[in-house]
Amino acid sequence: MSQRTLYTYWRSSAAFRVRIALGLKGLDYESKPIDLRAGAQSGIGFKLLNPQGFVPYLIDGEVGLNQSLAIIEWLDETYPEPPLLPADPLGRARVRAAALTIACDIHPLNNLRVLKYLKDPLGQEQEAIDAWAQHWITQGFAPLEEIAEASPGPYLFGDTPTLADVCLVPQMYNARRVRTDLTPFPKLVEIDKRLLDLPQIRNARPEAQADADV
Repeated sequence: MSQRTLYTYWRSSAAFRVRIALGLKGLDYESKPIDLRAGAQSGIGFKLLNPQGFVPYLIDGEVGLNQSLAIIEWLDETYPEPPLLPADPLGRARVRAAALTIACDIHPLNNLRVLKYLKDPLGQEQEAIDAWAQHWITQGFAPLEEIAEASPGPYLFGDTPTLADVCLVPQMYNARRVRTDLTPFPKLVEIDKRLLDLPQIRNARPEAQADADV
């Protein structure tokens, strides 16, 4: 049995990122679904593990970690092959900046708890909620498209997937889920398709998870 356990939810972007990283690293793990729609993240048992009450939460041996980017960087330092960050400081900074554009500037504005708050108690109709999500995704994708256009290789930063690509795939999934117009972002669409051709990433997709409700 794997020494790793990932507390996850099939449609969580943050958990999707960690599943991708584990796949690219070739690391086995046991999946423990936490049903966010049912409020399982607020249960006493899970809150004892992760007081923040969010997924993902990774247990690897004696180590327990929350927050997807912190988990992925820890994985990259602990299991360095294949690397998800460049060897040089400037390269690492640029990859991190692109990843944070997604993880900090785009995703938090269209994740489940924010969209639920817009609906109730703020009383917004679903059309307005979708328009909110589409707006912030489009705003965030514009600079990423420029990065993609300048890339010397098939991925966002060259010849191999990086932390930025790990973050891109789940955000592209979210963009399609809220029917965002992706025609202004052909390079991002192309890179996303290329990434999803990798079995390690394809197997991490939400619809491939045991708790998927599609």
